[in-house]
Amino acid sequence: MKLTVIGFGRCGGQIADAFARLNKRARHQRGVDIILDTFAVNSGETDLAGLRNIKSDYNHRILMGGTKTRGHSAAKLSELGAQIARDDSDKIVNALRSSKRFADADAILMVAATGGGTGSGAMPVLAQHLKERYWSKPVYCMAILPFEHEEQAEARTVHNTALCLKSSYTAADAVILVENQRFHRKDSPLRYNTAQINAHIVEPFYNLLCAGEERRRKHIGTKVLDAADIVETFEGWTAIGYGKTMLPMIRIPFLTSRNYRKRGAGTNRGIQAMEEAISEMSVHCYPKDATKALYLISAPSSEMNSYLTSDLSEYLRDLAPNAVIRAGDNPHERSIMDVVTVLSALSEVSKVKNYYVKAATLIEKIQENEEAQPKRSATDQAADDLPTLL
Repeated sequence: MKLTVIGFGRCGGQIADAFARLNKRARHQRGVDIILDTFAVNSGETDLAGLRNIKSDYNHRILMGGTKTRGHSAAKLSELGAQIARDDSDKIVNALRSSKRFADADAILMVAATGGGTGSGAMPVLAQHLKERYWSKPVYCMAILPFEHEEQAEARTVHNTALCLKSSYTAADAVILVENQRFHRKDSPLRYNTAQINAHIVEPFYNLLCAGEERRRKHIGTKVLDAADIVETFEGWTAIGYGKTMLPMIRIPFLTSRNYRKRGAGTNRGIQAMEEAISEMSVHCYPKDATKALYLISAPSSEMNSYLTSDLSEYLRDLAPNAVIRAGDNPHERSIMDVVTVLSALSEVSKVKNYYVKAATLIEKIQENEEAQPKRSATDQAADDLPTLL
């Protein structure tokens, strides 16, 4: 599957930058392109300058906002971010037009943090705009949920998140939820921690996108999981996970492919990788709530057989009994066995529901604070009887 990726705001731009780096890896290791073009859209000029892998021309690093922000951020006002996106939507459309390979993209992926101003406001607005304009291409939103300390420190973060999620769910074909807190390491330096989180976020997409674009015969699976399978699976609230197990470096000669020990060990490694993928889903959810699911297993061809895929399908079917399951294999001569699992069309996500409930109680307080007249301090009142020079 080939994507066009658009990142909004600081967080979205950095993750789009990580996707651009992922494509360099795919081109080097597998000789394929999975990300045809990447764009970063922001109202802050400094944030755009900090990117490494996205092209530096104005068609790929798009500064919007003009006179409204004067090259600065939207200051956590998602309404301002939405207005800026409406006014400057033509800049994004013109940038897509200038991309030589946009027509070849199977889908558009938009990325933004839900708690900020620019990204949370712009992503759903542009998703709706591009969906109406390019109706034949699926439009996916990747919503990066805030850290716990951000939710506790600022009520605006919860408010922005709830509005962004509701609007994105209405506009996009699927909303891929990513819970930042699940990847957070408190003892790591801030810059390193952010880079690691972004790497974890994009890693599950590597095999998933590459599998359907392989050109070398030895890397083409028995059941190819391609763009059509992904498009049919991604719908509504969606979570994605990645798990892996190490393979033994030394192979024991007498354990042939028909040996019961090898079959049992291979199945256990596959189940272990899938268990890790489900436990490390991008957002906390229950597989039983999914109505669509897929998994892709990648390992040396000698480690994969029909028994393994059958056991994995049965395992996932037990966890997600209501889901239509699609599966694929992607043979690669590496020392690991890894599994990518997607749970989609989730009927309920407690994290999203909690944001809606909290925002409903906070919205009145936020409006009251914004409309309330500032009280005059005792210092100001003491100066009432004094003349002024102005």
